[in-house]
Amino acid sequence: MTLAAREPALAEIMDGPCDEARLFATYRHFALANRVVSGWRRVYTSRVRPLLANGHARLLDIGFGGGDIPRALAGWARADGLALDVTAIDPDERALRYVQGRMPDAARDGVRFRAATSRELLEAGERFDIVVSNHLLHHLGDAERDELLADSTGFGARLIVHDDIERSRLAYAAWAAGALPFALDSFALVDGLRSIRRSYTAAELAALAPGWRVERMFPWRLLLVKSETP
Repeated sequence: MTLAAREPALAEIMDGPCDEARLFATYRHFALANRVVSGWRRVYTSRVRPLLANGHARLLDIGFGGGDIPRALAGWARADGLALDVTAIDPDERALRYVQGRMPDAARDGVRFRAATSRELLEAGERFDIVVSNHLLHHLGDAERDELLADSTGFGARLIVHDDIERSRLAYAAWAAGALPFALDSFALVDGLRSIRRSYTAAELAALAPGWRVERMFPWRLLLVKSETP
């Protein structure tokens, strides 16, 4: 497999009707993978934390999936003694059922999870200082991606970071080998490989998002960024 071109027509199992127990197992396995490769700790320390030094900030996570990223961001800020108010949204009711079933209110680290779209919050007049997403861009069709980017800029945020996979043969081979244990009870192996095949190269993403910065981050990450400072 060359991975020379994106395969946006390749559907991921978790994006359609599927077995909910296996979907929830997929959320759990992807949370483990996120801790290893997504780089959100680095994003927090280098980009988010400096914005919190002068007081309270509101953060919106779009497409929370298993909920691990917004909980991690809220937890790091709390450990640093900083005030970060986190709202996490996902239009998929199954994602909300997952976090509600897995985490009672007291265990959600103060994150408000909602089944909603970014457009709904924007039309309701919500404002956020920081807007983020993780592994969302490659799931979206062209019109959905363009709407996400437009919505992201409409909240008045000082920092926007959409963190996604960079398509490469090395990333594909690494996931094919490393995610084999996940294949037994979830869609993580198959959907992870499909995610890579659906994802962008840096040049592709830059061409589709004029006015945004595309930054590479190890390993196999692309950050699509807008911020007040370079």
